[in-house]
Formats: sequence, structure tokens, C-alpha cells
Amino acid sequence: MPGARSYLPLFMLLLLAAALLFMLDLSIGSVAIPLKDTLRILSGSGASDPSFERIILVFRLPRVLTALLAGAALAVSGLLMQTLFRNPLAGPYVLGISSGASLGVALLVLAGGLLPVVVATRLSWVVAAALGAAIVLAAVLLLARTITDTATLLIIGLMFGSIAGAVVGILQYLSRAEALQAYVFWTFGSLANVRWQDMPLFAGTIGGGLLLAFALHKPLNAFALDDKQAQSLGVNIRGARTAILLATSLLAGVVTAFCGPVAFIGLAVPHLVRLLVSTARHEVLLPAVALGGMVVLLFCDLVAQLPGFDQVLPINIVTALVGGPVVIWLLISRRNLGKAF
Repeated sequence: MPGARSYLPLFMLLLLAAALLFMLDLSIGSVAIPLKDTLRILSGSGASDPSFERIILVFRLPRVLTALLAGAALAVSGLLMQTLFRNPLAGPYVLGISSGASLGVALLVLAGGLLPVVVATRLSWVVAAALGAAIVLAAVLLLARTITDTATLLIIGLMFGSIAGAVVGILQYLSRAEALQAYVFWTFGSLANVRWQDMPLFAGTIGGGLLLAFALHKPLNAFALDDKQAQSLGVNIRGARTAILLATSLLAGVVTAFCGPVAFIGLAVPHLVRLLVSTARHEVLLPAVALGGMVVLLFCDLVAQLPGFDQVLPINIVTALVGGPVVIWLLISRRNLGKAF
């Protein structure tokens, strides 16, 4: 089996692609900024036009950094779920994390919409989404300590999502038009919701989740086998599963809280990376998938900016347009997709 060093050219290629897309995403938009000015601004040398500096530093740089972090977080959490459940169609939101966050926002916005005035600040939306995700996380972790069958846990997570979706549907049916519109816009997702003052919490939580995921590479390798074989290798099945669920929930939960439910990145990117990385070793897969998530979400954000136009597409629409065909193609072209799990 190839050593980790043999994948160094691939890692360098992914880093180069991420750096190129990072610069393009900063430069291209409703206002085109020359690359040399973008480089000068990032290096602290200033730009030929003072307005360019404000556009990049205040508006574009936080959004592009969010794309980097969210792409890595969603892709890694998707890999964790696909490995844990040995299911190629598992994603970061199968545990109901996204549905819990959506329910939290719906209770704030839609239930509030039943009142004459909606009082919902941006921070309150983040707090509501985080609380909703945390409640579902607590329930899943509690059940994970008592349920030994992973497939049963997966089904329970899906049922959490269905129940939360039903409650959201009731709130949508009863809410006023303005509140309903505000909630629908949130479900479209946005990478522009993370501001500089939010970045320490956002980046810190994702950094902690990624570190935990990377620390779990040995149990993840064992989970590629069945539970009995993994246990015979000395893996604490319940402890490792709880840690994997915690890492996934941190990564997917914080992205959903700040950016809304961003779809398809966690589902599609691990499969795309597996086409490039011919190994099941997670010490290679985890960093490759994190870099792949950065590249794909940066590309989606670049497309969403509609270069040359004043409009910006919701990020969820673009990720669905990019990720949906990828998953369909993978299912059609690789009919033995499940044998890799």
C-alpha cells in the first residue's frame, strides 16, 4: 500500500488549487479587482484604489475564509459519517443536526412571525440554530451510549430529522408571509454571515472538530472492518463512536448555525477524493478530504458571485447544482460504490 509521502504531490496540487481559487474568489465579483491589487492588499501594501481595500478586507475576506473552513468541516464530517455507518450515501446531516438547527431557527423566526413584530437579530439566529443542533446532538450521544447497532442509530437520526421537519412544516403553514420568506432565505445558506467578530468562535470550533477527527484516524481505519474485527484490534467501539459523533456534530453544527444548511459538500467531496486517493487509510483521507472540501466550496462560492453581475446566488443552490450531478454520476459509474465501505 502506498505510503503517506507518495500522496504529497496530490496534497500540493490541492493546496495550489485552493490558493488559486482563494485569490480568484477575492478578486472576482460585482466589482472586479486586479489580482496584483488583491496581493498588495493581503500583504499590507495597499491598493491603487482605496475602495478595493475595504471591499476585500471588510466584505470578501471573511466570506472566503468561511468558505475554506466550512468546506473542510463539511467534507470531513461527511467522511466520518460514511466511515462510521459504512454507507456511501451518509452525509454530515444524517444525525438530524441540520434539522435540529433548522427547527431552532424556525421556532425563533416562524413562531415569532405569529406575533405582530418579529424581533430576530443575526446573533439570535445563530444562537437558535446552535441550540437546536445541540439538543439533537445531546439526544444522539445519549442514545449512542445505549444502542450498539450503528444502523439503528442511523435510522433514529433520520427520524429526528423527519420529526423536526414536520414541526417546521407546521410553523411554515401558520406563519406570516414576511417571516416565512426570511426563513426560506436562511435555508438557502450564505457564507457571508460570518463576520470578523464571529471568526474566533467559528474557526476555533471547526479547528477543534478537525483536530478531534484527525486524532481518530486509527479507530476510523478499524471501522472500515466490521465491529467485531475492530474490537479485536483493541478499539473501544462505543467510545470511538461517541467521539466520531461529537466531532461530526461540532463540524456540521457550527457551519449550519452560522451559514445555514449547506448541502452536498459532505456527501460528494469524500467520493471525489477517493477517486484520487487509492487508499482507505484515514491518515491520508482526512487531510485530502479537508483540502478537497476547501477547493469545492471555494469553487461554488466563486460561481455564486455571478462574475459581471450585481446578483449573488444562494450558496445552497450552487452546491446542489454541483454536488447533485456528481453523486448521480458516481452512483451510475461505480455500481460497486458500497464495497469501499
